[in-house]
Amino acid sequence: MIFAQISKVVDPIAVKLDRWFDEGIRFVPNMVIAIVILVIFRFLARYGSRFMEKVLGRASQNIALVSLVSAITRIAIVMSGLFFALGVLGLDKTVTSLLAGAGVLALALGFAFQDLTTNFISGAFIAIQRPIKVGDVIETNGFTGKVLSIGLRSVKMDNFAGQQVELPSKDIFQKPIVNFTYSGERRVQVDCSIGYKDDLVVVENLALSVITQLDFLQKTKRVELNFTRFTEKSIDFEILFWIDQARIGPGPAKSLAMKAVKRVFDENGISFPTPVAPVRVGTSPHDFKEL
Repeated sequence: MIFAQISKVVDPIAVKLDRWFDEGIRFVPNMVIAIVILVIFRFLARYGSRFMEKVLGRASQNIALVSLVSAITRIAIVMSGLFFALGVLGLDKTVTSLLAGAGVLALALGFAFQDLTTNFISGAFIAIQRPIKVGDVIETNGFTGKVLSIGLRSVKMDNFAGQQVELPSKDIFQKPIVNFTYSGERRVQVDCSIGYKDDLVVVENLALSVITQLDFLQKTKRVELNFTRFTEKSIDFEILFWIDQARIGPGPAKSLAMKAVKRVFDENGISFPTPVAPVRVGTSPHDFKEL
């Protein structure tokens, strides 16, 4: 009686174990194939990421972008191998669930880190299109400086005043950029004024003669002098000349040009108009006279 009761309990378990054993035996080839697939895709991921590093390394100098794309390539190949292996094992529903979960997770992360995602995408486009390079002097978003580094999230600049400016990549990508290093040349403008008693032809000849003698000028570009307007006390004009930025910056070039113009005007009696200043000639606070 006892053996009969034990047999009723043990027999179903034994039958189920035998069924599991038979299914396990039939499952072994699929398991081996799945493992082989994972190993193959693991090697493909390694060589695929190295291939992307070489290709992108030639197209872009942005190390962060190259590393990111290489990592994404490696993960994508490994995940593809995992899905294939699960399919061989007959776990199609698991594959579907993983894909659905990955889609939901990607959507949630996209909304949660919208600005960060935008910066990364903008940084990738900057690295691919290369509108700017490290070492370029640019003006953008109200800042002027030398590009120190170009990352996926931000671009760092030296503003020539001892500070480092870090701008988000999306601002660099979406806003206008003035690249002063693109052609290697830059035009400098010097604004001047003279009195009404001076001869404009003489002024023009003196200014052009002294500016053209500066050794840092771009010799292939013409120096221009244009009289711009009549004011109450002076006649204004501008001097335009091009410099080679590899030799001198626009600030020092403008300073040397102003010194040269001032010296030649003083030697030839060309007057600079003096500003009008109120002078007190009475005792009342309102008794002022312009001189």
